[in-house]
Amino acid sequence: MREGHASGLWVGAALLSLAQLATAQQQPAPGIPVPTLSQPSYTFDTGEQHQLRVQVLARGLNHPFAVALLPDGDALISERGGALRLLRNATGAAGRPTQLEAAPVPGLPTLEKTYRNAGLHDLALHPGYAQNHWVYFSFNKPGDTVPGAGNAPARQLSKLTVMRATFDGRALTDAKEIFVGKSGGTSGSRIAFDGDGLLYIINGAAVGDDAQRMDNTVGKVLRVKDDGSIPADNPYVGQKDVNPAVFTRGHRDPLALTWHRGAGVMLAGEHGPNGGDELNLIRGGKNYGWPVVTYGHGYDGAVLSESPVAAGIEPPLVYWVPSIGPSGLTVYTGDRFPAWKNNVFIGSVRRGEIPGTGGLERVVLNDKLQELRRETLLTELHQRIRDVRQGADGLLYVLTDEADGALLRLEPASR
Repeated sequence: MREGHASGLWVGAALLSLAQLATAQQQPAPGIPVPTLSQPSYTFDTGEQHQLRVQVLARGLNHPFAVALLPDGDALISERGGALRLLRNATGAAGRPTQLEAAPVPGLPTLEKTYRNAGLHDLALHPGYAQNHWVYFSFNKPGDTVPGAGNAPARQLSKLTVMRATFDGRALTDAKEIFVGKSGGTSGSRIAFDGDGLLYIINGAAVGDDAQRMDNTVGKVLRVKDDGSIPADNPYVGQKDVNPAVFTRGHRDPLALTWHRGAGVMLAGEHGPNGGDELNLIRGGKNYGWPVVTYGHGYDGAVLSESPVAAGIEPPLVYWVPSIGPSGLTVYTGDRFPAWKNNVFIGSVRRGEIPGTGGLERVVLNDKLQELRRETLLTELHQRIRDVRQGADGLLYVLTDEADGALLRLEPASR
């Protein structure tokens, strides 16, 4: 090829690349605008529970993370900004107004909010709440500061923390730490009690190999008694340089946790990278794979593992490609939605990396916890769904993670 011709081709290719880059830079960011939930209720049809009404119980919540439904019909709601809110009469009992208290519930410690994944996370009621009024809550508090690589700035690590307090209907009292993890690159956290009254604590380690290393408490499921002490049958009790609270490892960014009462097992949901989100059956001493294997790929499209399966790695019960951003989890056991009995519900903050596409995932499992079918609900609302819980009334309660966050109640339209 003539040198001048080759040079001309190179210049033309360079100009074409610059034009493509300019075009890409001009493209708007992906996403669907999040509408305000301006109506008092919405009605949808679904695949197996027709005519579903969604009641907007409260708005104006600042990126809520978790809801705990109290026996008297009130609800506690955690906000990522560090506040705990009280919603009176969330269940809509006759003769009582549903009202969000203007002032936060007093009694929380001051929470650091200046770094990623700070603020208040999950809430759980003790199984004996009716007698002891114990509320558990999780958050990240500042840990070590480590120097950045090269010219990168120093990085603030954090420590997963769980506290227990007594709630008297107005305020928290006697708040005390029952568990503090090692300093690390933590993510969000969830907590849940099993059928024996043991508390499971889950948090992630999305970067590096911390989820596989056993000298830390990140990327792990932890299991403790209700006072923070260690059950004697935890799988790593007595092993050198392993925190005895560690129950499982290999979790990337788990933001969903619930006890499946019918099956007698703990279920957890976690974010993969770009795709590869998982619903897992938690079994002591098992390895759930991250970052060794994943069904997802990098945010730049890169292959992260040649195979999504490997020897010695627990496979997920369910996985999602593309990603749904799972957050919040419950197994429906009530009678108000007969077609949904024993279905798994898991929140979705967005689908396929597109903002404004969140919803509520419904997964039907058989009695062997094998998937039969699935359905996505509430996508018409375009909200980030952060938590879902079942109330004692047999209805479902859903939190939206927005600056104008809301608590929603799902009920049959014929109610």
